[in-house]
This record gives sequence, structure tokens and C-alpha cells, in this order.
Amino acid sequence: MTSNGELPTVEIYTDGACLGNPGPGGYAAILKFGGKQKVITGGYRLTTNNRMEIMAAIAGLTALKKNCVVNIYSDSRLLVDTMTKGWLQSWIKRGWRKKDGSPTLNPDLWQKLLTLTEKHQVSFHWIRGHIGDAENELCDKLSKQAAKEQNLPVDEVYEKTAENSRIKKKR
Repeated sequence: MTSNGELPTVEIYTDGACLGNPGPGGYAAILKFGGKQKVITGGYRLTTNNRMEIMAAIAGLTALKKNCVVNIYSDSRLLVDTMTKGWLQSWIKRGWRKKDGSPTLNPDLWQKLLTLTEKHQVSFHWIRGHIGDAENELCDKLSKQAAKEQNLPVDEVYEKTAENSRIKKKR
């Protein structure tokens, strides 16, 4: 809490990238609070761009040490629309299924993100990418750099899901 009893406000800028989709992926989050800035990056050896977009938001929220008012800025329509248009709640009600009955992609990450947002007062904001927003441009650069790192860890859920999909297609 701030000295006046209000929750601190944090801005989190996020981006995710993939070198191929699927392919090696990276994410970046820039946290801004009270004139300070913290940068978080990471990646996986095989993943998707959407998983990295979600992971960027998860990484940013995970870094918060106390309850905050959080504004998350992302150029991912999927991330922002899922969190602002009720899609996530609808998927959960339908047992992680879309309107057409097909399975929702990345339920592991959506659930983790939902759990983290419940700890804070979070608002998601869409920003157009690649138009000169300094934080968005930096997140874009950092997420691509993270995807190029050597010895990236395994995105176990994605690789297990991808392997299961390949097995089903062979049958």
C-alpha cells in the first residue's frame, strides 16, 4: 500500500515472439512503477506465439510482490480480448471449449493467468504494435532476442500436447 492507503499502480508492457510458429519462442515484460523499471524475459525451445504472448503477462504479474492496480499493455488481440470480452469465463463454463465445441488452446496458461489476475486489480489494454511505442518496441526486441537464446527450456505442456496431436493424426 502507498502512504495514503491506496494500492500501488504498476504498468506492465508485454510481448511474445516465435521464430516460426511453432518454433523457438520468447517473451518479455517491462514493469514500470514509481519511476522504476524492471525487465523480465524468457523463452522455450518449441512453443507458439500465442503461448508467448500469454507467458509475457504471466511473467509480469508473477514478479509483483504485493497486491497492485495493474495496467497490462499488449499488442496481442487474443490476450486482450480474452481477458476483456468474457471469452475466458465462457471457455471455463463450457469445460475449456469454444462456441463451436472445439477445445480451447492453452488452457494451462489461461488458468495460470486467471489465478494471477485475481490477486490484483488488473486491466488489459490493446496497443497497436510496431508504431513507435517505446515500451512495446523494446518488448518486441527483447522477446525476439529471448527466442534466439541457446539451450531454451522445454515448454512441457505444449510439447506434450503437440505430440498427442501428431499421434492422433496418424491414427
